[in-house]
Amino acid sequence: MGRHVSASLTLSNGAPQGCVLSPLLYSLYTYDCVAVTNSTTIIKFTDDTVVVGLISDNNETAYLEEIRNLENWCQRNNLLLNISKTKELIVDFSTKQERNYQTPVINKSPVERVDSFRYLGVHITQDLSWSCHINIMVKKARQRLYHLRRLRDFRLPSKVLRNFYSCTIESILTGNIASWFGNSTMQDRRALQRVVRSAERIIHAKLPDLHSIYSKRCWTKARKIMKDLSHPNNGLFSLFRFVGPLWANIKNPVKDWGIFRSCSDYSKVFTEAIIGFIRRLADDTVQKTIIRMFPKQKPWVDKTFHNNLRSLTSA
Repeated sequence: MGRHVSASLTLSNGAPQGCVLSPLLYSLYTYDCVAVTNSTTIIKFTDDTVVVGLISDNNETAYLEEIRNLENWCQRNNLLLNISKTKELIVDFSTKQERNYQTPVINKSPVERVDSFRYLGVHITQDLSWSCHINIMVKKARQRLYHLRRLRDFRLPSKVLRNFYSCTIESILTGNIASWFGNSTMQDRRALQRVVRSAERIIHAKLPDLHSIYSKRCWTKARKIMKDLSHPNNGLFSLFRFVGPLWANIKNPVKDWGIFRSCSDYSKVFTEAIIGFIRRLADDTVQKTIIRMFPKQKPWVDKTFHNNLRSLTSA
């Protein structure tokens, strides 16, 4: 602490699983495992580490050098990279000419290049589409519908069936949903919703649709970023604020405010417009844009609507 250094202590084993000190020890152990160039980034999540490199003008020097630095860091810290589980994925949307990229080598073994791979439960493809991930999730969820039918045949209460659906089926369909649902195609969304409707027919009860779950989680994520002043994306978000007669907000301005006339739940529609700015990944960033609304000129914006907006901003 400061100038004071404690005596060194050698441990022959790691921290127990679930130990409260594990995150702190991990942060201390890997604090110097960082990228050395501006065109590369190292993403660390326990034993799943990713090196992301931006290759410009066919210059792969910084990217390959970063891989060598990571390999040397692991050797210095008595860690061994598993080459069989190490994959390389290239995302290249250039249509001018086909490029030949150099294959990285780790411990004198070439790294396998793949079209897709699974990282933290999400299947990422070379074209950055989510059809592969959604198809796999739909297949898993449909397999579990069989067990839901069996429980229904045993005449279990509807509450038990709903809990089973939430734990074993909905958890699969909504895993990391904030990362991929916004960029999914309508065909993929219909495939997901068909699983939900099948579960509704089995349970004979209304279940939450995936779009509402996605909106709720994105909204929660945005609010957490706004509350965390140390978050790198904190400056790209702002809360609702009342400035004189104007309501200010961010991204995706709703130009035609007439949609509020035919809607019974004003705050829900307004929230949907706000949630639209989160459509990339869990920590995607957006630029600020101001939405202005003049209540005096819009008779359908009443006191109840203003109260709903204020309640959304209170956290």
